[in-house]
Amino acid sequence: MTFMQVIDCRTSRADELNRLMDAWIESTQGKRTATHSIMGRDRADSTHVVEIVEFPSYQEAMKNSNLPETDRIFQEMVALCDGEPSFTDLDVMRDEQLNKIVVRSFFENVINARNFDAADDICTADYREHDPSLSSYDVGLAQAKAENKETMEAFEPVATIESLVAEGDLVCVRASFKGRHVGTYQGMEATGQEISGTGHATFRCEGGKIAESWWNLDDFGLLQQLGAVDV
Repeated sequence: MTFMQVIDCRTSRADELNRLMDAWIESTQGKRTATHSIMGRDRADSTHVVEIVEFPSYQEAMKNSNLPETDRIFQEMVALCDGEPSFTDLDVMRDEQLNKIVVRSFFENVINARNFDAADDICTADYREHDPSLSSYDVGLAQAKAENKETMEAFEPVATIESLVAEGDLVCVRASFKGRHVGTYQGMEATGQEISGTGHATFRCEGGKIAESWWNLDDFGLLQQLGAVDV
């Protein structure tokens, strides 16, 4: 179970505290078990600083606490604070990265269910799509829907998300797909050929919707499978 520790302190030396965290990261390289650390300063009280550290489990957090480097940095941290820091230990009950949900919805509804109009709700009105296989590398929502509809109706692909990583407003996807050439594609009549491939896409989310995307699919491999280019 994911475990989080919240460290709450007051200090008039926040910049020094921030540099101290840099020293901890450097000194525990290859040893620490913490996976994510966030430090924030209260907008209403600049002396109020909170750090949130994430671990894979409570047991891993204890391993991290027992590192001599962690103990040394903690003692230096206390010296920078106006009083003893407080600690809150949390077992994570729910962890939703909401931008991942909207990207999964795009794959499930627009690509696999081929409900192209679902993109109107999933994407922002000023959505931009960047894909070298389209007529332009920078197209808006309506044009992206029209061009992608032609491609998906030609192959009826089913996409599988192999991995999904989110950071900030970006979500990166590694996916595979399978389908069959059942309709005209770039002037090529349907061959009935089964196709498969891989691809990567990066999405930028804004306000709970997809605002921009960048796609890199194995188009050359697809043309090889259709016999359009020599192997």
